[in-house]
Amino acid sequence: MPAIFQAGQPGSARNWFESPAGRAILDSEHALVTEALGSHPGLPWLWLTPTVPDLHVEGRGLCLVRHGDGLHGPVRCGAPLPLPSEAFGAVVLQHVVGGREDVLGLLDEAARVLAPGGHLWMLVLNPLTPYRWRWRGTGIASAEPLTWRRRMRDAGLAPDAVSNGVGPSWRPEAVTESQNGPGLRAAYALRGQKRHLPLTPTRSRRAMPMPLAAPAA
Repeated sequence: MPAIFQAGQPGSARNWFESPAGRAILDSEHALVTEALGSHPGLPWLWLTPTVPDLHVEGRGLCLVRHGDGLHGPVRCGAPLPLPSEAFGAVVLQHVVGGREDVLGLLDEAARVLAPGGHLWMLVLNPLTPYRWRWRGTGIASAEPLTWRRRMRDAGLAPDAVSNGVGPSWRPEAVTESQNGPGLRAAYALRGQKRHLPLTPTRSRRAMPMPLAAPAA
């Protein structure tokens, strides 16, 4: 499937990510997004993003752009997603959920369509960065990794213990290198894996011999 198409998301989030300050973050995440979507080449990928991406990703996949309360792309939909369960090897939620809220339930839906053994990546704005002054007043919210790690567990995913800080810290310029922990970076990436416990065959229990009935007196 093509990775790029015409779509958009009205409102503060889309407008801000189309600004130079927002684009600096998205450009900083190109390498990480490319690596994440290509991590399971035997399966298609799913990529949800806040604005039309300028990045081409190889392989089979579906890219949808957040548009208000819905998603636009090759299909236009809302939640629940009209996609089969456990069909995607990798899912990237790139700034389509924010703060402590997930109004559309995209995290739960992403966990549902993720195949066992697959990985889900969340890219979220960092509330501790000085860069937050650049989105101040837009209504865009952010939250620390602990919040989304807990939400990942609730969705049935096993999150990594350490997140990766991505993007600039001060100036609106792309920074391609990531770091361990959010630090002062504008955003962070958190990865979770879908794990299913294998079915373990159990031995049938031996029936206990019943004592012979005593003869009646």
